[in-house]
Amino acid sequence: MLWQFTVKNYKTFKDKAKLSLIALNYDKKTLEAENIYSDEVFNKRILKSAVVYGANASGKSALINAIAFMRLFVLRSAGRQQGDSIEVDPFRLNVTTENEPSEFEVIFSFDHVLYRYGFEAKQEEVISEWLYYKPKTKEVELFYRDGDQIDFHESLFSKGKMVATQGLVRKNALLLSVAAQFNEKQAIAVINWFRNLRVISNVREYFSQRFTINRTKTPADKQKIITLLKDADFGIQDIEVELMNEDNIPSHYPLSLRNKLIAEIKEGNMERVNDILFSHRKYGRDNEFVHNVPFSLDKDESSGTQKYFNLLGPILDVLENGQVLVVDELDAQLHPNLLCRIISLFHSTEMNHNNAQLIFNTHDTNLLDSGLFRRDQIWFTDKDKYGAAKLYSLADFSSEEVRKNEAFEKNYIKGKYGAVPYFGSMDILNEIFSPYENEKQNNTIGYSCIPGG
Repeated sequence: MLWQFTVKNYKTFKDKAKLSLIALNYDKKTLEAENIYSDEVFNKRILKSAVVYGANASGKSALINAIAFMRLFVLRSAGRQQGDSIEVDPFRLNVTTENEPSEFEVIFSFDHVLYRYGFEAKQEEVISEWLYYKPKTKEVELFYRDGDQIDFHESLFSKGKMVATQGLVRKNALLLSVAAQFNEKQAIAVINWFRNLRVISNVREYFSQRFTINRTKTPADKQKIITLLKDADFGIQDIEVELMNEDNIPSHYPLSLRNKLIAEIKEGNMERVNDILFSHRKYGRDNEFVHNVPFSLDKDESSGTQKYFNLLGPILDVLENGQVLVVDELDAQLHPNLLCRIISLFHSTEMNHNNAQLIFNTHDTNLLDSGLFRRDQIWFTDKDKYGAAKLYSLADFSSEEVRKNEAFEKNYIKGKYGAVPYFGSMDILNEIFSPYENEKQNNTIGYSCIPGG
């Protein structure tokens, strides 16, 4: 399970931002059984979910991007060639940070062992890197890398020491990733945790769809997906994945591409999906069932149906295996009730008996008063006047500032917790939209979304 993620000097985050999923002790009675896993090995209570709010361009997506970058760099670092650039993006609105390294750290438990792993990197090289683990009560340093100087635990990270002393770790690569290739046990454990970490953004939604499609190949998994689609009231009875063949290759494809696809199909090198068909019930004049009618997912179904289908594969995977799912703009295209349904799957002790976690950002303020979240599960991103983002929790406010039973949604929209856009005077808009000088006084814009505004 993810305990904590920290990022510094990356995109909009100038200073250190820390997302913690360690439950606070301020109210042990609030949603304790549903939303918290009690880790008896380390005597900690870990949250099963976290939601992040904030204005547009406030850092919500930057937080998800930071997690995604760390994951991909860990998994792909060993394959980098000398001179390949590291895709870090430091905070560029301050002269002191634009040339400084970006920093990432994660704390997580995996197979009853607690790990703390992190690194600092510039585009040209890894500046520092560290790995600690805690099998029982004491945290042990496995290695600490500072430039070319690396300190190792002689017995617990011996293979990692071997690859480093033999010069097998390039300046732009992570020691962790290279050590895992040489069967360093603890490095492999960390790599496996990152491999099981699922991060979904609009950019990567195609891969989520492919993941869901692959799960329909197993009859039991296909039935689970159909059941969840029926539960969402989409009216879907069955799913059929239509593979591409010589007859259904789209006619608008260039001849060279058509010939390439035909060759691949004949050789059987790769399965290409032509369409995903959802069956809907068709009725007669007296509302009697006639037969099922196929609907194309991409051509006929709504964007909400498409997104929910794409999410189902990763959702099932993390629930079954106790993994972590991170989603950028989970609410986009989804009805608020369906969004609540997804969250409830992770909070359900019956559905989520392996203690999977869900982390997402959203603009759906209905969730604040839904009763689904504790205060330490609700997070905000906000920018200061210098363009730097900060990350903080609703639980960071004192009990005098925020009462447990107050109207969180209303107060958030009013700006009590920050993390909302603050607009300037409407006069400048009147100047833009009033074509004549004498209309400026008569046609004043006076609109506010804020209750009581």
